[in-house]
Amino acid sequence: MGLAGFMGLGLSLMKFQRCFGETMRFVTNALLSMLLFLPSIAFTTQRSTNMSDYLVYIGTYSSGDEDGIYVYRLDMATGALAYQSSIGGIDNPSFLDIAPNRRFLYAIGETSAVGDRPGGAIAAFAIDQQSGALTHINTESTVGPGPCHISIDRAGKYALAANYGGGSVAILPIREDGSLGAATDFVQHEGSSVNPRRQEGPHAHSIMVAPNNKHAFAPDLGIDKVLIYAIDHTDGKLVAQTPAEIAPGSGPRHLAFHPNGQQAYVINELSNTITAFDYDADAGTLTTIQTISTLPNGYAEVSHTADIHVHPNGRFLYGSNRGHDSIAVYAIGQDNGQLALVEIVPTGGANPRNFGLDPTGTYLVVGNHSTDDIFTFRVDPETGKLTPTGHKAEVPSPVCHKFIPVF
Repeated sequence: MGLAGFMGLGLSLMKFQRCFGETMRFVTNALLSMLLFLPSIAFTTQRSTNMSDYLVYIGTYSSGDEDGIYVYRLDMATGALAYQSSIGGIDNPSFLDIAPNRRFLYAIGETSAVGDRPGGAIAAFAIDQQSGALTHINTESTVGPGPCHISIDRAGKYALAANYGGGSVAILPIREDGSLGAATDFVQHEGSSVNPRRQEGPHAHSIMVAPNNKHAFAPDLGIDKVLIYAIDHTDGKLVAQTPAEIAPGSGPRHLAFHPNGQQAYVINELSNTITAFDYDADAGTLTTIQTISTLPNGYAEVSHTADIHVHPNGRFLYGSNRGHDSIAVYAIGQDNGQLALVEIVPTGGANPRNFGLDPTGTYLVVGNHSTDDIFTFRVDPETGKLTPTGHKAEVPSPVCHKFIPVF
């Protein structure tokens, strides 16, 4: 039906309403709204069908006896998630990362021992190049207990792990077949901070490799610092640099780099804030430029931040709130990197521990840990605002989301 047909149908409905009175007013208005919206649906679908779909790998909290890593297909036309496969065999495969060649996936296992060896686990998996399904290759120790985060370096030669329980970081070599070797370096963090319950000692909460592959950045919640290491790619060593200080009691958790290579952002779990930094990529230094809240003014209930991501276009930043159960959306100043709040959007469930943006920045996918569900939101590329797609997937205790194009 063309536009003239839509308008003719609308006029007929209005005549019908005049004949039958007020009782039909609500139905008529609803139908008219639907008719006006249909062309935009057709446009959106037509615009999106040219995009390739993505596979989404989801890490969870689970026992090794049950499936813990799930593979879903993200429909780029609608935002729907369709189950593809899953695999078990590792306890609490919470955080994931994927090698640059997309042939291998690596998962942290939040444990305190690997067989008779102390330390948490990192498991290597081969990615089937047709279906995206995973096959376990091997598992290595992170040396320290309670790992919670993993990053693969930009060359795909090393895996770096943050041990929350032990307050340490480790680096492990990756062989040509994707398997992991034993750790080539291990660094124990030292110190404490002002919160006696959460900051009695170091708690490395993540480790991120810089875009230029020269440095690794490890926010430590327990000591209110971002530890910075130069990466020795020849011997697999982490060489300590001058750390970045965060305000006492902040509890730095995760870090995201701006695609321009000039700013970085740290989300602080205990203070519900984000700290913006100027970033010197060659020196590997961070200089504070701003700290901003993730919560609405006057909100006084218990809440803790979790994850942070910068949109691929570099114009927007997103952070998750657990307790308030929301995503805070910010515009990034293109001249100075500072943040301005745009909106705060409910995630549809409870405890949004992690979320991800697909590589095109079209969709934001958020996992609600406590309600066992994942929701998708369409991202407005001009404003950064989020609109629920109406699609969700039921996944037990979701934590992490990683994307690769469908094969």
